[in-house]
Amino acid sequence: MSVNGHAPGGGEKLDVLLAVCDFPLVNAGLRAVLEAEPDLRVVGEVADVADLGAMIERTSPDVVITECLPFDRGSCASFAGIEAIRAARPATKVLALGCHCGNEQFSLALKAGADGFLTREALAADIVTAVRCVSRGQTYVSPAVVTRMVNTYVLRSEQAGPADAYDALSEREREVLLLAAVGHTNREIARDLHLSEGTIHSHRATLMAKLGFHDRVELLKYAIRRGVIEPADL
Repeated sequence: MSVNGHAPGGGEKLDVLLAVCDFPLVNAGLRAVLEAEPDLRVVGEVADVADLGAMIERTSPDVVITECLPFDRGSCASFAGIEAIRAARPATKVLALGCHCGNEQFSLALKAGADGFLTREALAADIVTAVRCVSRGQTYVSPAVVTRMVNTYVLRSEQAGPADAYDALSEREREVLLLAAVGHTNREIARDLHLSEGTIHSHRATLMAKLGFHDRVELLKYAIRRGVIEPADL
């Protein structure tokens, strides 16, 4: 297995198990994307959630990509799958793949134990970044979900009126704050927002100065306290 999501010295690889059980074509696409990377390797595909535990024990993956299907609150195979992964191998990281951008689905997936969440609109580069990110112990949230949360909060903020230094942040700084708070690096944020890494560094430094913070933990606590991120979403 790999270390920190990268093949050490060009040797061992990060092992990924695909568990998008109801969509073989999605698995095929994921396999093609992941195996094009020198440090990633697909070790298997799960055809049925009932076989997930046995497959994890057999392959010992570093990361499992599993689906989040349309669900009712009483029975959701996808979230049961996340719990099965945790029971079979607690150290394995879980990347949940949503069927749409619903905030409710994102929240439930993370509460069930997922380490990251991707929407179906994710690009190939997003998938690779997400796998490497969760393998390092970071939480990955699809930029599409972050943008949705930003837009919702901006509207709420405009209705509520000025309250604190958050209102002095530009919309771009708010996007950077959300991505930085959930663990994205400057390089990852730059790619997701289609800006240069230097521009992101500048935005991040400016928003930190406006808020009076010095590290990501402070940002995360502030984002939760200010209502930008709901505790249930983490």
